[in-house]
Amino acid sequence: MSRRLPDFERVLSSQLAVHTVSPHAARSQTRVLLLATCACLLLLFTNAYPQRKRGALAGAGGQPAVVVDERLAALRDAPRLTANLVQRLGRGRAVAIIGARRVGDGLNFYRVAVTRRTRGWLQADALASPTRAGDDEKLLSLIRGSEEFDRIARARIFLDNFPRSPLRPAVLLLFGDEAEQAAAKLSRDAARRLDEREMAAGGAPLESYFLNFNELDRYNKQGITFVFERAAKRFRYDGESWREILRRHPRSPEAVQARRRLDALAPRAAVR
Repeated sequence: MSRRLPDFERVLSSQLAVHTVSPHAARSQTRVLLLATCACLLLLFTNAYPQRKRGALAGAGGQPAVVVDERLAALRDAPRLTANLVQRLGRGRAVAIIGARRVGDGLNFYRVAVTRRTRGWLQADALASPTRAGDDEKLLSLIRGSEEFDRIARARIFLDNFPRSPLRPAVLLLFGDEAEQAAAKLSRDAARRLDEREMAAGGAPLESYFLNFNELDRYNKQGITFVFERAAKRFRYDGESWREILRRHPRSPEAVQARRRLDALAPRAAVR
């Protein structure tokens, strides 16, 4: 490609020379066209990258799985805890299980494909797979043992990867309850960090400062929406996970509790 660019420039220059009076203007137009061409190629490759990344495991085969416990997600070159580290995987990282081995100390390891070229061994406890019986129970146990944002993030992984699990209503209830507790903490943090005089001087509506509070960002990425109560100057969870329980699992035991939580939100919404 690089060897052909000078020829391409000469062709463009010769074509432009027919319609342009000044040779300097012809060179300028050629440079503009070259820059535009490079920009288009860069945009093409940039747009294609996410598709390549999403499809990186398409040809790997095996069982789909996701990292749920990043503390154990050390990809190694052999199925033992002292083997060489290949890389560490973050929570929520998708992999494909292509093998398994039980080692002498009682630990289970999965051989996984991280990309088409990257393979390694992960401790089985780091992963959950929607195709493996009991992994939804294992993940729910981990969620219940987690706190604050870790509980929300792991519950989000469950909701994204186990759409048909009978444990889904329980996870939805936990997800909403933790989001409501987070709203109280975020309200205190925002009240401490947002200066009332600066907000008044800025001239924007009060709620816009609160709803743009940067600590909300990571919760928003987990699919959580907070509503701002102007009179009380506080956030509250909008209750969407509880509504999903009533829509999709109306006969579950969690539906009764979800209704109670939504009923408690109603008076607060009226005075928002």
